[in-house]
Amino acid sequence: MTAGPAMVIALTGGIASGKSAVARRFEALGVHVHDADVAAREVIAPGSSGLTEIVAAFGDEVLDDSGHLNRAAMRQRVFADPSARLALEAIIHPRVRQWLRDRARAERGAYCLLALPLLAENRDHYRWVDRILVVDAPAATQLARLVARDGIDDSLARRMLAQQATRADRLAIADDVIDNSGDEALLDQAVAELHQRYLALASCDT
Repeated sequence: MTAGPAMVIALTGGIASGKSAVARRFEALGVHVHDADVAAREVIAPGSSGLTEIVAAFGDEVLDDSGHLNRAAMRQRVFADPSARLALEAIIHPRVRQWLRDRARAERGAYCLLALPLLAENRDHYRWVDRILVVDAPAATQLARLVARDGIDDSLARRMLAQQATRADRLAIADDVIDNSGDEALLDQAVAELHQRYLALASCDT
């Protein structure tokens, strides 16, 4: 089922798998990428109904001095308390889904991408996308990248990985897979090939 005039490709993968590197390459080819992480920031910006609801649920202490959500403090809280994580997700996720769907519907190009880190965990909410592209990397590679990228210890990195769907779960929903276990430069050809495939598929749907 096509969400609008453009074909909609969901881009997903585990944390530190290389989704952003893939997304940048599609953007360099002129493809619009609508990012769930960007949506998650926008829907809880100061003055938003989302942030008001978070403060009502968790208290003023979740705000920083500028009135924004203190993300570092909130991250520690939700990873330590599953019920807090569920409460936060119940506020943010429906707003993010609407933000993404609105942008997909407004697209007029051949296709667009939705960057969805937690697609495997929330598959039922995104049945309307046309295809799923998974960026794949071994868990050990993800762990090493996550520790290096975020400057966190191995224990926290492992807990963060454990919160996500398994590699097998992600691969099970994939229409297309990009292997990002090696050098990032190898992504160029993989993205270029998929771009041509998606243009061809989109032209068949018009």
